[in-house]
Amino acid sequence: MTRLFRIEYEGRPRYVIAQDQGWRLLEGDVFGRHEAGDAIPATGHRLLAPAEPSKIVAVGLNYKDHAAEQNKPLPAEPMIFIKPSTSVIGPGDPIVIPDGIGRVDHEAEAGVVIGTRASQVSEADAHRYILGLTCVNDITARELQRRDIQFTRAKGFDTFAPIGPCIAVGLDYDKPDGLAVEGWVNDTRRQSSSTRELIFPIRKLVAFISSVMTLLPGDIISTGTPAGIGPLTAGDLVTVKVEGVGELSNPVVMR
Repeated sequence: MTRLFRIEYEGRPRYVIAQDQGWRLLEGDVFGRHEAGDAIPATGHRLLAPAEPSKIVAVGLNYKDHAAEQNKPLPAEPMIFIKPSTSVIGPGDPIVIPDGIGRVDHEAEAGVVIGTRASQVSEADAHRYILGLTCVNDITARELQRRDIQFTRAKGFDTFAPIGPCIAVGLDYDKPDGLAVEGWVNDTRRQSSSTRELIFPIRKLVAFISSVMTLLPGDIISTGTPAGIGPLTAGDLVTVKVEGVGELSNPVVMR
């Protein structure tokens, strides 16, 4: 497995390849031909969001335990919605809660980073279009979500889509036990499940979504959140952990 980080290096974004002996600058196109270049220190760099998606396609009610938590029946097909590119932030960046929007929740999720333009993809071929996995926090203004019915406003505020810390390439997301997904607030674990509990697994999501819209390199599918969603307040530190990817932590502040 390989981890690709995106950092601020000499005043501009650069990808690095994490290796046992440290980091090496990535030379070439992360979504195409590339190779490891010069070695650099693995500390002292600001981590950036590991992708710049044109869109995040998120999936609602895709864990059995979360559907039960919401007292809703299991969906017959994936329920998808869009989070805008302007909602993306990286590791350590603050989640900013606007005044007057009511309860705001964390939602820990495994994110699929698309590596190749995907349209009308079959489940059998879905793996060919996936670069790797990352962590996503699908921040949600819960009261607005219930009030609006449509999810755009509740999910689309600036800073409401932390992603990172890297793109993990080569993870076995098809393994029977799945990948562990956890959500932490401060020192308390609120969410703990595995992608084996997904109602619609990753290959199915790539096929279904690409039958609706073209997925571009860098786009992210946020695969859904397990049970245990809960509110955030200013001063909290919220962390998403995905097995094999690492930890994505962000502080919470009020606007």
